[in-house]
Amino acid sequence: MWSVDCRRCSRLARWMAALAILVVLPEAARAQWHASVGAQSPQKGRQVLAFLPNELWIHQGDSITWKFEAGEIHTVTFLAAEPVSQVRPPFPVGCPGFSADPGTFDGSTCVSTPPLVEGATFTVKFPAPGNFKLVCLVHPDMTGVVHVLGLSKPLPYTQAFYDEEAEAQTRALLSDADRQGGEEGDSAHQGSSEHQVMVGGGEISTNAAGASTLSIMRFARHTVVIHAGQTVEWASDDPEDPHTITFGTEPAGDPFPPSSNVTIDADGARHAVINSTSDSVHSGFIQAAPQDRTGLPQSPLGATRFRITFTHPGTYPYICALHDNLGMKGKIIVLP
Repeated sequence: MWSVDCRRCSRLARWMAALAILVVLPEAARAQWHASVGAQSPQKGRQVLAFLPNELWIHQGDSITWKFEAGEIHTVTFLAAEPVSQVRPPFPVGCPGFSADPGTFDGSTCVSTPPLVEGATFTVKFPAPGNFKLVCLVHPDMTGVVHVLGLSKPLPYTQAFYDEEAEAQTRALLSDADRQGGEEGDSAHQGSSEHQVMVGGGEISTNAAGASTLSIMRFARHTVVIHAGQTVEWASDDPEDPHTITFGTEPAGDPFPPSSNVTIDADGARHAVINSTSDSVHSGFIQAAPQDRTGLPQSPLGATRFRITFTHPGTYPYICALHDNLGMKGKIIVLP
């Protein structure tokens, strides 16, 4: 009797072990995919605002780890899609709030990183099938798609394919043929007058998965020489990113509004007067208006021009308060 029970116990143990393998293996076999967020030129003057690649096909239960590759801030964000699509929250509110790493997304609740830069990583696991839009809360024209398929569906591409696709997209954006200026942003389009500085630059590109942007984080004529009493105008040439023209002390709080010594010209341009190299002036955000969408109210004109009249000789350095860490700086030399 004891030997029969023992054999029965042995068979039961082997059956339980086999069942454990069947239960554990599918979970252990889930794939870990890799992608990138952003890219940049060696001196950081050209920033690729893109998910690279911006379209992936994975299986239910798989995870994707995004690595941030640029000095410009980005987020990896999946807004809730069920039962009603979530309204895109303003930056830097988050979902509201931000998610712990790793996150899990099935369409029912938002998952978002905080603004991150070069060297950071974030992983999202996808437990349910679906087609999910990927966005950056900082840059509206930076989107992608993750297609999550059931386990019985074959995947069309491998990680090696996605790596090659990311490299190809990066090269295409960084070598934009319409922007043949040097690394410091000195493009052929220098402005309509010798006293005009083009601010930033770039181009929005699209493919089947969404939008990506090349943004040039430079002042096109970063050194300008004028005489006392003359005026310099900065004009935004960037389709996506905001910039500032900031002399002296940077704003301690919100950089969006201009400093109190900025007025508005008749044509809508912002204007300030600098009387001394110790003066501080901040333009606020200089930015193109968002694209209009059919069926929604028309967007107001953007604040895209900023002027300063310099009354006294001297050397006046300035920065973009948002992108000076990337090298976006300039200088006005005022002669008598």
